[in-house]
Amino acid sequence: MNVLIIEDEKPSARRLQRMLEKQNVAVNVMLHSVGEAVEWFANNEHPDLIFLDIQLSDGLSFEIFDEVEVKSAIIFTTAFDEYALQAFKLNSIDYLLKPIDEEELEAAVRKFREHAPIKQNVQLNFEDIRKLLANPVGQQYKKRFTTRIGQHIKMIAVDEIECFYSENKGTYAHTVDGRDYLLDTTLEQLEDELTPQDFFRVNRTFIVNINAIRDIISYTNSRLQLKLISYKEQQVIVARERVKDFKIWLE
Repeated sequence: MNVLIIEDEKPSARRLQRMLEKQNVAVNVMLHSVGEAVEWFANNEHPDLIFLDIQLSDGLSFEIFDEVEVKSAIIFTTAFDEYALQAFKLNSIDYLLKPIDEEELEAAVRKFREHAPIKQNVQLNFEDIRKLLANPVGQQYKKRFTTRIGQHIKMIAVDEIECFYSENKGTYAHTVDGRDYLLDTTLEQLEDELTPQDFFRVNRTFIVNINAIRDIISYTNSRLQLKLISYKEQQVIVARERVKDFKIWLE
């Protein structure tokens, strides 16, 4: 059995290798990034089994299969929570939750040995997995925010917000009627609280609502400039390293 580990944390890769060796499973190759894996697959015979981490140093491991046809069985290794794991169950893909337990690893290897198919192209629906990981089953997102105005507390519906931005160590919501409200939160916290289908963090200081984008313009250094419905205080630029994910988000 030819086995490949793709894991960006080298200590974790070596630990998994040692655990597999205890089960008389020899690991032939260890790779650590999307780029490295794409190059390797293009020039080598595909293994029987891949232990694949989801989050690699240069992107999601699914990006490997945007470039390469999958010809191996896959066992994902993941730190994603129980809701995200629905993605793997629905797609009949085995997974191991980090930190990997030796008994669970042994069971996964045994399952592969007992049901290993004849090597062939495997059609896995990675797009469905991407969507479920972005919006895991059962997760609740905010429908409104509150802000204090003098002695009053105002409620702001998420649908009314064009964008969130940070300025002078504060975080603000800009609404469709052109108003700005100071919120007691950070952009990092907001990323986990907003529906990912509707909101995207385009750079360090802006999260935008897809429904507020009225124009997208090519900008310098392979970036994009966004024109929103009413926000005009600063340029809203999609950072170069976020452009690819931004275009996928628009689809």
